[in-house]
Amino acid sequence: MADERRVLGIDPGSVRTGFGIIAVDGVRSRYVASGVIQAGRGAFAERLHTIFTSLAAVIAEHGPTESAVEEVFVNRNVQSALKLGQARGAAICACASAGLAVDEYSARAVKQALVGRGGADKDQVGYMVRTILTLKGDLREDAADALAVALTHVQHDRLTAQLAGQSRGGAT
Repeated sequence: MADERRVLGIDPGSVRTGFGIIAVDGVRSRYVASGVIQAGRGAFAERLHTIFTSLAAVIAEHGPTESAVEEVFVNRNVQSALKLGQARGAAICACASAGLAVDEYSARAVKQALVGRGGADKDQVGYMVRTILTLKGDLREDAADALAVALTHVQHDRLTAQLAGQSRGGAT
């Protein structure tokens, strides 16, 4: 459909990067695809290349019209945060090279949007993703997180449009 939006959500990681694509038409969101890019534990530059080229292939195959990525959360390990930031950069570059704008959401904002509280655990987020998208069975954690980012993006847009008194044509 001409009015259908396709949102690519990304949960970046330097070893595993999750992706999830949902289609939004009016007030309904439906599952299109999801998966996990295995970048491995080899040379870091090669891992970044794998993330970039794999996401570029996902974008070419599924034709998302928008993208959203989870922001980096720095806990204790600064080196891990730097690597995560670089993996995130590779993902953002794949989106940008395909002409997609990239919106960013914190993990706390994603949990708040899907579960109703920013301190929710990953099982609760996964449950809500499966419920909203009416999926049966298990999802890989990274793929579920990426779908959660996509759903958060749609919800954010819907709420922003409501506050502005406009409709962009999507909801979760």
